[in-house]
Amino acid sequence: MNDPIKSMPDRVARLLLLAQRIAEKTPGFFKVKGPGIGDHAANEFMRTLGEQAKTMFHEDMSEKRVCLGLNYRFDFYFPKECHVVEFAFGLHNPQSEFEKDIFKCLLAKDRGCSIENLLFVAKPGGEARLSAPGQKAISELVQKKFDLHIDVWELVDSATT
Repeated sequence: MNDPIKSMPDRVARLLLLAQRIAEKTPGFFKVKGPGIGDHAANEFMRTLGEQAKTMFHEDMSEKRVCLGLNYRFDFYFPKECHVVEFAFGLHNPQSEFEKDIFKCLLAKDRGCSIENLLFVAKPGGEARLSAPGQKAISELVQKKFDLHIDVWELVDSATT
């Protein structure tokens, strides 16, 4: 079995490994918390990840504005690699940011941003959700019509593996 992280650009792979390490060190990270508490936990995770990634990359790659005049931001944007990374901890839920994040990428591409890949980082269950017929059809359409590849990478709960 191939390690999918090895085929990713270096900085994207390093971000994913950092995210995995932070998730493993965060007590209760993989437990479902629900609205409110879950939002606070996700915000704290993203704050920690952003700070540590900034130190690691010697530049701030997080919360990048999609395009001037719009208030959309990417969780992480690697322009040299043409990669957007969105942390979608609710991706396994029926209602998620899936379509909105894709649309942000399409708007940014239309306004000149170099984006070829959108990577969703999810908790367990996110990959299965993207395999559902509707999400799969959307992914195939944006690949075919807009040259935007969509993928998902799941954080692993090492306590259950």
